[in-house]
Amino acid sequence: MKTISEIKAEFEAADLKDLHTLYDKYGEDKRSGVRKLILAYQRKEEAYEAELKRTESMKFYEHKYEHLGYLCGIDEVGRGPLAGPVVACAVILPKDSRILYLNDSKKLTEAKREELYPVIMKEAVAVGIGMSDHRKIDDINILQATYEAMRQAVSKLSVVPQLLLNDAVTIPDISIPQVPIIKGDAKSVSIAAASIVAKVTRDHMMVEYDKLYPGYGFASNKGYGSQEHIEALRRLGPCPIHRKTFITHFV
Repeated sequence: MKTISEIKAEFEAADLKDLHTLYDKYGEDKRSGVRKLILAYQRKEEAYEAELKRTESMKFYEHKYEHLGYLCGIDEVGRGPLAGPVVACAVILPKDSRILYLNDSKKLTEAKREELYPVIMKEAVAVGIGMSDHRKIDDINILQATYEAMRQAVSKLSVVPQLLLNDAVTIPDISIPQVPIIKGDAKSVSIAAASIVAKVTRDHMMVEYDKLYPGYGFASNKGYGSQEHIEALRRLGPCPIHRKTFITHFV
């Protein structure tokens, strides 16, 4: 009779499609360790199947418009912070994309975003990044700066999409047809992928800014108005990447 450790190694080495064979093979084993092992993998399999269904439900718009050709999801991050840029991302996923766990970046942990980022970058047909810095935001306001970042992102795609799936907004001065989707980053895998790439890109920038301008906690607050950030702003005054039009209440 195999030890529980040996059986566990079998389960760990098995593909999901082979689990039922192992359930049958060890289903009569009465040892509690084996019973717990089987139960744990059954729950893992159920969670995987649930994630497959959830992800498929987020392809409604992709299926609806797939006859048009390349579909591009667009999202931005950084409209609310007191410092740093607003970053937009445009992502074209392949029609047969099977990336799981895509969601609104705010609903994912930092670890999960970091895990998904290289997967999206590797599997995407094309990715474009655009940004407007603090000067542009102060100069033309945050909404117009966001639109500018989105136009940049689309212009940097290596493939021209036939349709843009946008998170809530309609981008002015762009010729490609657009579909604005309210809470699109939770309803479209393409927009969710763009949300994740934009978030990770901006977060990495703010970590680097923290090294240049220490004291404000940029690595942790990413430029948002946390209590620590506001107290530092009042104590130290603004640094070069602060948005002057955003900090009038604090400085």
